[in-house]
Amino acid sequence: MLSRISRRTVFLTSIFATALSFFTLGVTGGRRSEAAAQASYEATLAAIRSEVKSELGKGTRGSTQPEGTAGHLVTGDTARAEIVAEIKKELQSEMGLLPVQLLRDRRASFVELYSYDNLGKTNYGTAGYLGNGYFITVKHAVVVLAEDDDRASGRKITSIKVVYRGKEIPAKIIDVGNADAEVQSGDWAIIRTRELDLPPLHADTEYAYDFASPIFRLGNDYSKGIILGTGYVGQRTSNGLVTCLTDGHPGVSGGGVLDQRGNLVGIPVGRMQGDYRFSFILPLRPEMLRKVPNLLTPGTSAVSVASVTN
Repeated sequence: MLSRISRRTVFLTSIFATALSFFTLGVTGGRRSEAAAQASYEATLAAIRSEVKSELGKGTRGSTQPEGTAGHLVTGDTARAEIVAEIKKELQSEMGLLPVQLLRDRRASFVELYSYDNLGKTNYGTAGYLGNGYFITVKHAVVVLAEDDDRASGRKITSIKVVYRGKEIPAKIIDVGNADAEVQSGDWAIIRTRELDLPPLHADTEYAYDFASPIFRLGNDYSKGIILGTGYVGQRTSNGLVTCLTDGHPGVSGGGVLDQRGNLVGIPVGRMQGDYRFSFILPLRPEMLRKVPNLLTPGTSAVSVASVTN
């Protein structure tokens, strides 16, 4: 009996001792594995810190480094500034935005337009500067059209003026379209004053007017000065115009429609009756600029009259 108990005790003890040994080995191995992993992590972190510190040191010491595709050497600060500028440009492109300063610069190219008739009435609109004293506007602001209710009573435009630095400057008609009513594809006019110190617009007669493209409208809203409005291209109409949901308040006719690069691509000519938000745009065409010399076009120097009319 005693012998059986002793053998059982020895057997159980040996099993327990074996299990304890494996447990101890497992714990020790795990700790060694954790220690190795921790050491590797700390080594990697130290290497990253060292690299970051080294790169920051290069920037603060003003050393030069290749910019890549630009093909010239720049400082670290310059490289960061260029990256930021590129990101801003991409964001503006995606959101359809124009830099505020560019919009402010373009605002200076538009003036308030006023026409006076022999009946004592005054009409107001907008005109965009093309350079050398030439402006583009709408025909119905400077010419009495066939549909005009006062034409039967002998209404005539006696003078046309633009506001320059708070003063009215006389203008004369140089060229007009073939419209006999408002809001037509021929509802445009070119007028001229003496040469004024205004920034000329860059005219783009090839703008595609793709659906949902962002556009910017500047005009003399309610005769309260040049005001900015924004919208998106809608649909082309059967008579050569383009629809857009942007403010079409009285006075904006003849103003400017700009694309995302700030180029002049059209002029507002009217709105849907009773709806100031549904506007009609007249896209620029080469024939509209046929009598404007030294015209500025995107990415080029001045263009002669011959190159515009050919």
